[in-house]
Amino acid sequence: MRNAEFDRKAVLCAAMSVFTAKGYAKTSMQDLTKATGLHPGSIYCAFENKKGLLLAAIGQYQDERNQQFIDIFNNNHSSLANLSDYLNEILNECLSDDMTKACLLTKTLNEVGTQDDDIKTLINKNLTAWQAALISVFDSAKQSNEINSQATSQELAQYLMMGIYGLRTFAHTQQDPEQLARLAKKLLADVSR
Repeated sequence: MRNAEFDRKAVLCAAMSVFTAKGYAKTSMQDLTKATGLHPGSIYCAFENKKGLLLAAIGQYQDERNQQFIDIFNNNHSSLANLSDYLNEILNECLSDDMTKACLLTKTLNEVGTQDDDIKTLINKNLTAWQAALISVFDSAKQSNEINSQATSQELAQYLMMGIYGLRTFAHTQQDPEQLARLAKKLLADVSR
């Protein structure tokens, strides 16, 4: 059998968008073929099945999130300034109409993560890596005396992650930019005490 040639990143981004907009269960192979431009046989050949395409899309999503994180935090600014920029980026995503900006990990975990060990394992791995990256930021902020909290860096990272989950969820029903900005600012103030 001949391997199909296609732009893997473009296909995964298109699949990501469909999975985020419709959810895993409601996404059909017809939706995926329409979004990716691939024939069903090409999808099966490259990804085995819909689940394989979802797992690959989650991998692409995480690669993009990791790069976004590196781009924001890899500079000479203070940890708190970078955290502020990071929250502003998430806030902009929350206010965007672009479905690829929604959190595919959270949506998928809520929908099928408890029913599928492969999906749950991959998402947990990605969320653990995100937490580790945030712990490193909080360690740096504590070492430079930007934060004097008695909470551990792990507790601060977990609190920030919880706040980001909440901000993303809240933004689905409340699209008031000023209100969301106030909440993001309060979240940053809470973790930087």
